[in-house]
Amino acid sequence: MRIIPAWLREFVDIAADDRQLAEDLTSAGIAVESVQEENGSTVYEMDLTTNRVDAMNHYGVAREASAIYDLELKKVAPKLPASKGDAHFPIVIEDAQGCARYTARIVSNVTIGPSSEHVVTRLELLGSRSINNAADATNYAINELGHPTHAFDLDLLEGGAIIVRRARNGEVLKTLDGVDRKLTTEDLIIADAKKPVALAGVMGGFDTMITEKTKHVLIESAWFDPATVRSMAKRHGMHTDASHRFERGADYGITSLACDRVAELILASAGGELHGGQIDAVARELKRAPIPLRHSEIKRNLGIDIAENEIERILRRLGFGPTRDAAGDFSVQAPTWRLDVEREIDVIEELARIYGYNKFPNTLPAFCGAVVELPDEPKNANVRGTMLALGYDEAISITFISEREAFSGLANVLAPNPAKAVLGAAPATEPLALANPLSEEAGYMRTSLLPGLINMVSYNLNRGTTNVRLFEAGQVFEKLGDSHDERRHLGFAATGDLIPKSVHTGAQPYTFFHMKGDIEVLLRAFEHQSLDFDANVPAYFHPGRTASAVMDGEIVAYFGQLHPEQAAARKLRQEVYIAEVLLDGLYRHPLREPRYRRISKFPAVERDFSFVFDDGVTFEGIQSAVAELGLTELQNFVPAEIYRGEKVGAGKYSVLLHAEFQSQERTLRDDEVAQWSAQIITRLEALSGVLRAQ
Repeated sequence: MRIIPAWLREFVDIAADDRQLAEDLTSAGIAVESVQEENGSTVYEMDLTTNRVDAMNHYGVAREASAIYDLELKKVAPKLPASKGDAHFPIVIEDAQGCARYTARIVSNVTIGPSSEHVVTRLELLGSRSINNAADATNYAINELGHPTHAFDLDLLEGGAIIVRRARNGEVLKTLDGVDRKLTTEDLIIADAKKPVALAGVMGGFDTMITEKTKHVLIESAWFDPATVRSMAKRHGMHTDASHRFERGADYGITSLACDRVAELILASAGGELHGGQIDAVARELKRAPIPLRHSEIKRNLGIDIAENEIERILRRLGFGPTRDAAGDFSVQAPTWRLDVEREIDVIEELARIYGYNKFPNTLPAFCGAVVELPDEPKNANVRGTMLALGYDEAISITFISEREAFSGLANVLAPNPAKAVLGAAPATEPLALANPLSEEAGYMRTSLLPGLINMVSYNLNRGTTNVRLFEAGQVFEKLGDSHDERRHLGFAATGDLIPKSVHTGAQPYTFFHMKGDIEVLLRAFEHQSLDFDANVPAYFHPGRTASAVMDGEIVAYFGQLHPEQAAARKLRQEVYIAEVLLDGLYRHPLREPRYRRISKFPAVERDFSFVFDDGVTFEGIQSAVAELGLTELQNFVPAEIYRGEKVGAGKYSVLLHAEFQSQERTLRDDEVAQWSAQIITRLEALSGVLRAQ
């Protein structure tokens, strides 16, 4: 928002120049982002925190300057002429929870037209346009005092009454922006005897707005419940200056003053006279208990003692009512405009910022105790370090996903039963819906890290970054009846070239086998008896280019190429490989402890076996069959070459298997190696393998 320093000086006689004032306000937590010169006037661009609604106006900022410089704050006292007649206009508050107070005044025989040059100039400096003298009066007052007000055309209010109530189903209100709003019983409205005339705390109605024909004006100044206004504004997709303030807690005690100030401005520019006195309907009092303020807590939190007279000075300048007790401590009554001050620590913060953070000596915080390391922290550190060493960049995505992502199935790729994850089908894992989502694109808690990672990959590809490798570790969520389950996963994605093209070599694209190698490196750090890979994967991966990692009989990871349909839906034109590791399952395995093993001083014996197998026989099956022989001297058994072609026939492949035998105790004999080789051949022939001539 914008603040005009010259306007502040009408309330406080500030000696500092505009730039020094901006620095001093910023140091006290009322941040001035920039100081600009426009049409011969200085204008501040402010950056105020959401809790400081009291400072979102000139009088509130002037109050801050009064406390900073210890200057008197001039009171706003509207000068109104004597009223004529009596104001027989009942205000009925049916919903005391939604509206605690409603203050009104009637100004008769006005002439609607342009505002004075002074008002128009100030509104333009603040970024507002002039409408007419009555509407401008409410806009001027909200920027001056911070409290939203509204002006009705009194002659368009039917039934001679104002009723604050909940809307009835089916009622429609056309707001000032020209939009017909369909109301529900959750909406708090201002109504006359027959119809809604305003959405309380958000926007007035079109049918009762001020026009050139208006002769009699009803001024409204009320206090509405923050939660009620917030839910209405969100439900109707509206955000106004009024709702912005009411949502954060407006000043309950200023309704009368704001009403009189608007009346003063209208009388000054539109003429007319006051009709009767002020109408002030109070449905409930907002009473707040005093807050204790102890010297011991000030010392404990700030590290220094502040003199009692300084404490009292600061609090009184800010509008707090401090009283001393017999022990010398304070009891503080927070003002009506500071609904955010509820606890002792809040009052201490007020003291600190006005006293001046730069006056506190630099000291290290006191600490007694010890740092407690979480049980899985060493494993988290190992996983993160491994991913960084493998060349991935760490990323953080939003925890929420859209309804489309939640129910399209991609977010459920790691469902408890992968077979249920079928393209286009309902998710196997029920997503956890948010009761009050930030937007339609963030209505559910994520059940997988993959949607966020794929979105980040897509973001990079769309901006010309073709080589992307990202990883993220975080929580995923699943609805379980009336509760939910929360698990930790690791996701990573890669696309583009693993090794870029150079003058020496061509580019080496990232493939499924690179991701499989990354998975193996990651899992190698954990103790396990067996690590196998199979094709039991969800349908959201590319068929034939994906696998699941099974550690000691439990699936701990899925990885592979993103399904072409999913890639096409996201307009991804190059292959994207994704993986998700179920860290909760993986962390049930301890980290592998480094162990020393003496290198054998006896020579190794190598043997090669060339076999032809059906395509249905995997190396995993071959390796398992050989492992069942229990040959302790067999140190290594890997595939060296694979061939498919006309020479071996369709549906078959030839593989050259390399075996390495070695003993820690002695030199192996040829007959022993021959015997073990024969056992391997027999076992592989049992898998329908055909030994080729050496």
